[in-house]
Amino acid sequence: MPNLDVFRFEIGAWLEQNCPPEMREPVRDDGDVCWGGRKFKFKSEAQKLWLERCAAKGFTVPDWPKPYGGAGMNASEVKILREEMQRINARPPLSSFGIWMLGPALLKFGTEEQKLYYLNQIARGEIRWCQGYSEPGSGSDLVSLQTYGEDKGDHWVVNGQKIWTSYADQADWIFCLVRTDKTNKYQGISFLLFDMDSPGVTIKPILLISGNSPFCETFFDNVTVPKHQIVGELNRGWDVAKYLLGHEREMISGAGGGDRLNTIGAVAKRNGLEDPLLRAELAMFDVDALAFSALGEKFLDEIKVGKAHPAQPNMIKYAGTELNKRRHELLMAAGGSAALEWDSEGSNGGSKARTWLRTKANSIEGGTSEVMLNVISKRILDLPGA
Repeated sequence: MPNLDVFRFEIGAWLEQNCPPEMREPVRDDGDVCWGGRKFKFKSEAQKLWLERCAAKGFTVPDWPKPYGGAGMNASEVKILREEMQRINARPPLSSFGIWMLGPALLKFGTEEQKLYYLNQIARGEIRWCQGYSEPGSGSDLVSLQTYGEDKGDHWVVNGQKIWTSYADQADWIFCLVRTDKTNKYQGISFLLFDMDSPGVTIKPILLISGNSPFCETFFDNVTVPKHQIVGELNRGWDVAKYLLGHEREMISGAGGGDRLNTIGAVAKRNGLEDPLLRAELAMFDVDALAFSALGEKFLDEIKVGKAHPAQPNMIKYAGTELNKRRHELLMAAGGSAALEWDSEGSNGGSKARTWLRTKANSIEGGTSEVMLNVISKRILDLPGA
């Protein structure tokens, strides 16, 4: 414990000294989020400096080994770092599908060359990734995917289509499920990595009810993918995909307990809302947000001792996404009629309303809430199937 106390003091002092004041202000819109990558444009010098300083210390991926761009911290140290960042209201220095999804999969299934090459770029924010899983006819039933990679000796030629590819138009690379054996439905899929600037890649954004287009259709027309860009074994990409899906579901659920009673209540107070029913809903949300946080802590502790149930990510994903939808419903209710504003500068371009509408997709992406409940009922509660 004394060693952790010293660690907390040192981390806290470093953060106080190195986190720019601007990076301690609340995130107002997507431009305040640092995604990194070739196409990313820093909103301010402070945003760039914060990323560079944290990346140099390995704080963008603190639990990754140092050779791969991390800080080599254990779980207790990572928890302290996050608590100290929350204490000073520091923004995350980097948000990345590479950190949340691909990185853990590469750490488990990647070759040493792949780890050294890709993970360090991810940790420094030099490469932004998107995910190529769902297809027009393959959503929850991913093993029915039809995107095909034809073996050409030292490379594959990939043809097909993906849909709901989040931020494909802003990504540098894609991690993609591709069928490489048409004779085996389950063991004929490979997990490939390739550059989105490769000839034959076409991207079309999909306009959502929020007025934004975070999702895209992605088309592959004779795209060349070198053989060394496969992760895991040939035709065993489903093993990698399932492992990654667990991390994706945890990532999607992560905003569940984001703004608790104080933040939402402050919005309500500013708008003079004294509705006792709204206050009761705020209190119920606060209790559920705390319970969700405890659930996450329990899950992490069980992972550390090897007792985690393989279906627990489904439970985390369901609880987190439903909680996040409630959070934004409450923010809208607390904001009153002003929260419905769509375009004004005062509403930051309708960010509250647009984000509320965006959360409707949380319970669809990464596995629908209905599918999550089916998995929970069968694999955790041992209930009989229909």
